[in-house]
Amino acid sequence: MDQKYISKKELLEMFGISYGALYRWKRMGLIPEDWFIRRSTSTGQETFFRRDQILPRMEQILDRNASLEELADKINPTKEESPKPILLVRNQYGVHRFPLEELEAVSLVLGDEQVQLLESLKGAFRHE
Repeated sequence: MDQKYISKKELLEMFGISYGALYRWKRMGLIPEDWFIRRSTSTGQETFFRRDQILPRMEQILDRNASLEELADKINPTKEESPKPILLVRNQYGVHRFPLEELEAVSLVLGDEQVQLLESLKGAFRHE
């Protein structure tokens, strides 16, 4: 993974928090589900986060002047923004999540034939 991402292990060590705290904040809506990016690695499957999303949020959670519940209400107002589409790919190693906005190409290949699918996938969620 490139420097754009940070592993869950690195995140926990950097902020001195427990696995339980991280997942409690996820359940409270302080950290959105789609920020948890699961990827296959040489040692199995690991969870990563986009640095530009998770680091400011961790600082906001840890440097708060309000309760976690008040912060969750502030972060997640009752009017929810539209969720961003995610491509889910399931294989024998598990489910892999890819936010459509981060994909550069998705192709279906059969022999010498190749069909580009990304624009069709993105178009499936356009509300006209």
